[in-house]
Amino acid sequence: MPRRVQDWGVPLRRSRHATLETLLRQELVREEHPGTAALIRELAGVRARGAFTRGEFVRMCRWKSPRARHLWTSNAAGRIRAVSRAVLATRSERRRMELLTSLRGVGVPIASAILTLIDPRRYGVLDIRAWQLLFALRSVAANRRGQGFTIPQWEQYLGALREHARRLNVTVRTIEYTLFVSHRGLQRGLLYPRSERRLRRRNPALEEAGRSAPPGARRPSEGGDAPSETRRARNPRAGGRGRARP
Repeated sequence: MPRRVQDWGVPLRRSRHATLETLLRQELVREEHPGTAALIRELAGVRARGAFTRGEFVRMCRWKSPRARHLWTSNAAGRIRAVSRAVLATRSERRRMELLTSLRGVGVPIASAILTLIDPRRYGVLDIRAWQLLFALRSVAANRRGQGFTIPQWEQYLGALREHARRLNVTVRTIEYTLFVSHRGLQRGLLYPRSERRLRRRNPALEEAGRSAPPGARRPSEGGDAPSETRRARNPRAGGRGRARP
């Protein structure tokens, strides 16, 4: 049986929905944010072309994680083209993620954002908010806080999103975005402890460090909202943000 969203450990205000399945059915967000919709339209030809350019890569990374700009802009155009061709040629989800995270500054969450912007019908962004709500529904296991994501967790997450999308006959992105918006409405307190928020502000390389940490090492948090993104999410009039949420 699914857990009630208010009983599972991450501080949320009491929801009028007993389960996340009910929440998805009743609170589905079908309309994409205008800025994100525009970017998706700009990238509509990438799959047919079989590759994305450095400029497109930079725009996608900026949408998800603008603070890590100095990392992902250090990738050469030729390297980005070669990786993107291989990503779009393979049929293995794990291989796609391995290829994308081989680029400097690209952790699992940014890689998931790239895939989502290119193909929102089949992908959603791996996000701390969406993961936490899926954990509440027992659609994913472990990593209760939704931090330090691994590729196996990405595969589990993608499977869960696709299952919900299939049941509701919507895109995978629609499910992910609904989870994001719903969590934001229920959240109490901060996504990250204050000490971690200060560390993330001082060191935007945390995501890259987390991606490249050796097996068994303590991984810094990655994914989800950067502090600046969270502030803008609460103020729709603010300027552009990493994930262009209303």
